[in-house]
Amino acid sequence: MGLDDKIKNAAEDIAGKAKEAFGKGTDNERLEAEGQADQSSAHVKKAGENVKDAFK
Repeated sequence: MGLDDKIKNAAEDIAGKAKEAFGKGTDNERLEAEGQADQSSAHVKKAGENVKDAFK
């Protein structure tokens, strides 16, 4: 994975954190859950990158 993918994953993680925080602040459980899901997705992608990097 290239640098572009790493940047996109970091941006997805940050957006997820912001979405989760906004959901907590507005007592919107759906938005909070979406933020957590976005973060989880970004973490899975990052783990995949780490595995690929390890085999290089």
